[in-house]
Amino acid sequence: MTASIATYLAILSGALALLMGNRIRIDLAALLVILALSLSRLLPVREALSGFSSDAALITAAVFVISAGLAATGVTDRIGSWIGRWSGASEWRTLLVVMPATAIVAAFTHQLMVVAMMLPVLMTLARTHQLAPSRLLMPMAYAASLGTTVTVLGAPALLLTASLLHRSGLPRLGLFSIAPLGLALTTLGTLLVLMLHRILPQRSDGDLDSAMGAVGRFYSELTIPKGSRWSGRTMEEFMADYGTHLRIIDWLRRGMSVPEPFGPQALLEGDVLLVQASVGELAGMALQSDLQLHAVAQAGQALPQGLSERAQGQTRLFQAMVAPQSGLVGRSVAEADLPNRFGVVAAGLWRREDWLGGEFAKVRLEAGDVLVLWGAPERFRAMAQFRGFLTLTPIEAELRLRHRARRALLILAASVACAASGWVEPVVAFLGGAVAMMLTGCVPTDQGYRAIDLRPFMMIAAAIPLGVAMQTSGTAGWLAHGLGLLMQGQSSFMTLLMLFTAAALLTQPLSDTATTALLVPIAIALADTVHINPVAAAVTVAAGAVTAFITPIGHHGSLLVLRAGNYRFHDFLLLGLPLTILSGLVTAWMVPRLFPWP
Repeated sequence: MTASIATYLAILSGALALLMGNRIRIDLAALLVILALSLSRLLPVREALSGFSSDAALITAAVFVISAGLAATGVTDRIGSWIGRWSGASEWRTLLVVMPATAIVAAFTHQLMVVAMMLPVLMTLARTHQLAPSRLLMPMAYAASLGTTVTVLGAPALLLTASLLHRSGLPRLGLFSIAPLGLALTTLGTLLVLMLHRILPQRSDGDLDSAMGAVGRFYSELTIPKGSRWSGRTMEEFMADYGTHLRIIDWLRRGMSVPEPFGPQALLEGDVLLVQASVGELAGMALQSDLQLHAVAQAGQALPQGLSERAQGQTRLFQAMVAPQSGLVGRSVAEADLPNRFGVVAAGLWRREDWLGGEFAKVRLEAGDVLVLWGAPERFRAMAQFRGFLTLTPIEAELRLRHRARRALLILAASVACAASGWVEPVVAFLGGAVAMMLTGCVPTDQGYRAIDLRPFMMIAAAIPLGVAMQTSGTAGWLAHGLGLLMQGQSSFMTLLMLFTAAALLTQPLSDTATTALLVPIAIALADTVHINPVAAAVTVAAGAVTAFITPIGHHGSLLVLRAGNYRFHDFLLLGLPLTILSGLVTAWMVPRLFPWP
C-alpha cells in the first residue's frame, strides 16, 4: 500500500463516518471532502473543484428547475388526476395503473418530486375507496425508483456514472442507453408487487392531514372575466383541469346559486365560483386572464394607485390572524372595509373548522381566522400597527400558473428530444430547458432557484473528484486487484451479481450517489481483470445503488411515505428484499447483453 492510497483511504473513512453518522448536513460533508482532497495534494485544486462544473451536477440542477416548472403549471397535478381517474376502486387495479405511470414520469423528472406529487393523489384514492394507504404508498415509491433507470436523466447516480465513464475515456452513456434494462426492471417489478402486495400491513391510520396538506386550503371566490377561455365551456371541462386542486362550494350567477348538477352547465362571463384552494393557487389566479380573484377584481380599482403594481410583481400576499379582542370580530369581510381602511384586499380566509358557505364578502370574521391579504408592500407596513391582527407576515407562496401547462410540456419535450437526438449535448439541452421555464414564466425565477436541492448537487460535486482521486491515487486498481483474485473463475453473471449486491448493501447506510462514487471506479478497474465491459460493470453498480429497497434509508422517496403510510422500519423488508433480489438477477443477466465484452 502506497502513501497516496493510505491518504485516500483515510479521507474516504472520514467521509463515510460523516455520512453515516448524520452529525452534519450532507452538503457540508461534501465540501469537507473537496477540501480534504485538495489540501492533501491528492488532486490539484482545479480538479478537486471540477465536480461543480460537471455535466452530472448541472443536469441535476436543471432537472430540479424543469420539475418545478411542471409542478407550478399543474402538469404533475393533471398527471396525478388522470392516474386517479383510471385507478378504480381496487388495490390491484390502482397499483397496475399507478406503478407504470409513476415510473414513466420519474424517468424524466426528479424522483422525489414524483413521489411528492403522487402522495396526495393516493391518499385521496385511499380515503374515497376505503383502501389501506400502506398497501399503495410503498409500491408507488418503489416504482419511482425503478423508473429512474429508464433514462440516464432519471437518477443522479446514473448521471454520475455517465460522467465517471466519460472521464475514464470510455464511451458516454446516451440518454436512453439503459432503457431496455429500466423497462424490464419496471415491468417485472410491477408484476412482482402485484403478486406480493398483500404481504404489506393493512393500516389506514397514517398521518392523513400532513399528507394532504389540508390546513393550507383557503376559502375564496373566483370570477370568469371578459374574454376568458372558460366562458361558454361546461363545468365538467373546468373540473377536468382544476378538480384536483380546487374544491367548488357554490356557483353564483347574478347573486343566485346555480342549481346542481353543475357538470353539463356552461360557465358565463361574470359567474362567481366559491372555492377552497391553496395560497399558491390563489396567487397564481391573479397572474392569468382566464380566472380572477373576485375580491381583487371588485376592489382593485378602489385601491390607491389601483393594482397596476402587480404587473411589475410589486404586490404581495400577506397572512393575518384575527386577534381575539379585535374590532373585526363579528363583522363581515365587506364590513371590515379593508380596501378603504388599509388599501389592501381580503382574497381568502381559513378557519379551523375547514367549512365555510355563502358569499365571501358576507362571511363574519371570528377570532383565529386567517385572512389572505393582497396589496402593495408599503400598505402592509402602514397597517403593521393595527392591533386587530395577532400576526401579519408575508406569504412565500409557490405560484400555480396552470394556464402555462402546454408551454411547460413543450419545453420538456424539446429538452428531451434535443438531448436524445444528439443535436446538442444533454447538459446544454436541459440547462436550456431550465432557462426556458423561467424566461417563459412557467415558473418564477426565485421559485425555480428555490427548487434546486443542494444536497444531491453537492454530493455529485464531491463524488466526482472522490472517484477521480480513487483512480489517480491507485486505490481503485489496488482494490480491483484484490477483488479480481476473489472473483477469479466466476462467471460474468456471478461477478455482476456480486457488484450489484455490494452496491445495494452500501446504499443502505449511505446514498445512491455516494455508493456510485465509491464503487464505479473500482468496477471499471475490475472489469478488464474479469473480462467484462467496463460500461456493463459501472451500470450494474449504479442499478444496484438505485434499486436497493431493503430499508427506507437509502431513498428519499421511501422516507417520504414512511409516516404517511404509517409504516414500521421492518415493513420495507417484506416487499423491498424480494424486489431487490429480482432487480439484481435481471440486471446481472441483461447488462452483459446490452454492453457485451468487445
